[in-house]
This record gives sequence, structure tokens and C-alpha cells, in this order.
Amino acid sequence: MTTAAYHAELPATAGWLSRSEAWLDSKGKGAWIAAMVLGFIFFWPVGLALLGYMIWSKRMFGKGCSHRRTNHTARHTAWAAMKPSGNSAFDAYKTETLRRLEHEQEAFEAFLERLREAKDKAEFDQFMDDRAKRAAEMAKVEEEA
Repeated sequence: MTTAAYHAELPATAGWLSRSEAWLDSKGKGAWIAAMVLGFIFFWPVGLALLGYMIWSKRMFGKGCSHRRTNHTARHTAWAAMKPSGNSAFDAYKTETLRRLEHEQEAFEAFLERLREAKDKAEFDQFMDDRAKRAAEMAKVEEEA
């Protein structure tokens, strides 16, 4: 992957850390290991931090960094979807569709909230009924004694 290719996959707002990670991913696992070794040589906490990050992100034991590129591509695609296309009719359609989908998502989330509340109420009512039955049974046992 060329330098221009890995830059093209990142959104324009990507920070230097994201760009560095993408650059190392484009060079492969050897670049990560070289960066870690150089980190240990020049300032050992940097090498230790890189080692920890490589283990945490599964770069150390994975088959390679190529699966990370698809993540960058997905982020770039999501970012590019929000840019205007230049075609006003398509942009209006896209805006209306996104507004409709957001409205449907809000309605569905409201439905799920009502469903959770109904379930909670049913469970609470069941608890109160069981509690009342136990209290009545205890009162009956105390009367008999």
C-alpha cells in the first residue's frame, strides 16, 4: 500500500496517532516490531507502551495487520457518506432518507422502552402478589398457633 493509499482511507480529521497506526499497519507486523525495538532502545517506556498496545490490540499474535485496513475503510466510507455529493436532488433524497431513518430509530427505541417498562411492571406486580400471599399465609399460621 502506498503512502497516498493509506492516507486516502483515513478521514481528513484523523489525528497523528491514527495516521501513524495506519502507516505501521500498511507496512505490516515487521514495522510494528521495529517500532517497538526502537522504542526500547531510545526510551524504554515507549517500547513498553508499544508492546502493551500490540498485545492488547492483538497485533502481536494475529496473522497480520491487513484486517485493520478494512476497519479504516469502513470509517472512511461512513465519513464519506455524510459529505454532499454535488447533486442537489440526490442530496435532498439522502437527507430525507436519513431523517426518516432517524425518526424510525427513535420510534423503535421508544417502543423498546415501553416494552421494558411493561415487563418491569409485570415483574413488580408478580412480586407484590407473591409478597401478599406470603404475608397472608404467615398471618394464617400465627392465628393457628
